Amino acid sequence: MAKTSMKEREKRRICSNGKLHGKRKQFKKIIRDLHATDEEKMDAETRLQMLPRDSSRIRQRSRCRLCGRSRSYNRLTGLCRIHMRYAVMNGLVPGMRKASW
Repeated sequence: MAKTSMKEREKRRICSNGKLHGKRKQFKKIIRDLHATDEEKMDAETRLQMLPRDSSRIRQRSRCRLCGRSRSYNRLTGLCRIHMRYAVMNGLVPGMRKASW
């Protein structure tokens, strides 16, 4: 089980990304623009750097829905390996079963 502080930090990152996603996209578009002047590009770069780090999408970490574990996360189900195994063993995931040979 992940610490509550880590879960809350992740929620703040998601919220911050949602608020500032448009601004970040706009600044990056100016930086990549071939027709923009050097001054405009430099201004966009400094303004992008002034935004909070946690507003970047890359800083977010996928977490298990049940326990908040960040490691060994399965995107298909949204669960970590521990809860995924539990769900498969109990027949909660259709089409999956424990391998045996």
